[in-house]
Amino acid sequence: MATITTRTVEYSADGLTMLGHLALPAGVGRRPAVLLGPEGMGLSDVERRRADALAELGYVALAFDLHGGRYLADPEEMLARCLPLLAEPDRMRDIGHAALDVLRAEPRTDPDLVAAVGYGTGGAVGLELGRGGVSLRAIGTVNALTTGRPGEAARIRCPVWAGVGSEDPIMPPAQRNAFTAEMQAAGVDWRLTVYGGAWHAFHHPPVDHPTVPGVGYHPRHAQRAWRDVVDLLAECLPMTRNPGV
Repeated sequence: MATITTRTVEYSADGLTMLGHLALPAGVGRRPAVLLGPEGMGLSDVERRRADALAELGYVALAFDLHGGRYLADPEEMLARCLPLLAEPDRMRDIGHAALDVLRAEPRTDPDLVAAVGYGTGGAVGLELGRGGVSLRAIGTVNALTTGRPGEAARIRCPVWAGVGSEDPIMPPAQRNAFTAEMQAAGVDWRLTVYGGAWHAFHHPPVDHPTVPGVGYHPRHAQRAWRDVVDLLAECLPMTRNPGV
């Protein structure tokens, strides 16, 4: 396995000092990069490990922060911050832009080869970057079937893949339909994968604190969703050289 390096990166966004996790692949050359967004609870070791796994595949990966270095284990506190955020596309875009600037400024990053992958609130941030016209090679989301302001999805200029659990009460069929209708009307190259029997946040290993209702881990679908993310990146951000160079 190639040796990767990691470090914490500090930057400002949403009036907070954010603490992201940057993972760099082996070698010295520029590489395609992935902006990785966490669930509404915030950046945790789950996303840090995913960024590390992407670096092992040869990508520069930045798992970005949502809450100024905090992980919101209390569901009420998490909802009190995330629900207003999800209702304000410009705030989400500002959070995404701040992290994207850090990622693109990294010397190992090829700034023209960047994808956004996110889960829950972090996935919504990636979608809003696309709706804001940011040049991305792909957008991948799980549990983030948010819809944007009218007409703005037409600014998305890359393939969009979205995954959702069939039993997710937070992203029910009506929400799925609204999302896919928005993507289709905008002419986006989109795909939706519905994982049978899975609930919200099915990709996230169990946590030792209370969660909102409708959350449940599904190990098999979690593995499948990760493979779907990796396949999206392989299609849209292929490695053209040995990642170790």
